[in-house]
Amino acid sequence: MKKPPSETVAACALVVAAAGGGCAAVEPGIGAAVASSGTQFANPIVAAVAPGGSADPSVVYRDGYYHYCRSVGDTAIGIAKARRLQDIGKATPVIVWTAVPGTGYSREVWAPELQYVRGRWYVYFAASDGRNINHRMYVLEGQSQDAQGAYAFKGKVAADDDQWAIDGLTLESDGALYFVWSGWRVSGDGFPQVLYIAPMSDPWTISGERREIAAPDHPWEQVGAALLEGPAVLHRGGRIHLVYSASGSWTDDYALGLLTYSGGDILDARSWVKSKDPVFSKRPEGGVFGPGHNSFVRSPDGSEDWIVYHGIDASGGGWGQRSVRTQHFGWTSAGMPDFGRPVATGLPLQQPSGTQ
Repeated sequence: MKKPPSETVAACALVVAAAGGGCAAVEPGIGAAVASSGTQFANPIVAAVAPGGSADPSVVYRDGYYHYCRSVGDTAIGIAKARRLQDIGKATPVIVWTAVPGTGYSREVWAPELQYVRGRWYVYFAASDGRNINHRMYVLEGQSQDAQGAYAFKGKVAADDDQWAIDGLTLESDGALYFVWSGWRVSGDGFPQVLYIAPMSDPWTISGERREIAAPDHPWEQVGAALLEGPAVLHRGGRIHLVYSASGSWTDDYALGLLTYSGGDILDARSWVKSKDPVFSKRPEGGVFGPGHNSFVRSPDGSEDWIVYHGIDASGGGWGQRSVRTQHFGWTSAGMPDFGRPVATGLPLQQPSGTQ
């Protein structure tokens, strides 16, 4: 379970966007980031915003822009876009959806995930009526090719048993579509949080039973709480990887783990190989704690892979000091992702290849 961001939305006028009904609103702190100069920049690229921090970055590169999706004020979803990855925290966000008061999805809007699926933009997000026990996954469908344009609320994304769920997104394999998310085995039981997968008949409908594919069974996945969350899909060389976050997101030891699909029935846990150790974890000497809940993007010229994640700025800082960071990563000779260690705060980095 994660704490919802609770920044206060600025009391400024909303401007209806000409492209389809989105609303632009500048929010205090959202535009803050470490300054970049020329072709270099330094982390963080989105500063922590009091009191909930800048958490769970979802970034998609498409049509020459990096699109950055985040929860705003616990009740809305905003999308910013920038030509340069290091500028996503400076770009003015457009509020593309605001929760309807008094509904089961009116509050605790967590970790919206922007995806481009089968020719359309979608935003998957967790929300509740204000009680965490009622968290479920929901989805918006874009009504144009503009990620900042109008969206239609398509409703809940849930299997027939309709249990507690957060951090969902789609995964495609051999032409078939699946939903992957973090959930409780029985609503109300709480921890452990495990990872589920289920088939989909379309981008907003689960068409089969959920299947558990991973649980927090290593000690490093149980610091603060036994949980797995924030799955992110990574494709490479015909392989499918799921990079997930483990342990309590409020702890210094929040870290990333790796699941790799080994073939066979993708709905069967035996078809997934799990890393024994974290693949990305804290770097105290570099001022990075609790790195996790990430997304993946390519450089503008397609030659590089980049991970975008949040990290805690100081030991013990918890949710309030989460900021967004990014860095280039490589691959091993065996075709596995090699994330290395989190880059130290303030260290000059070369921008993604092909950046204009």
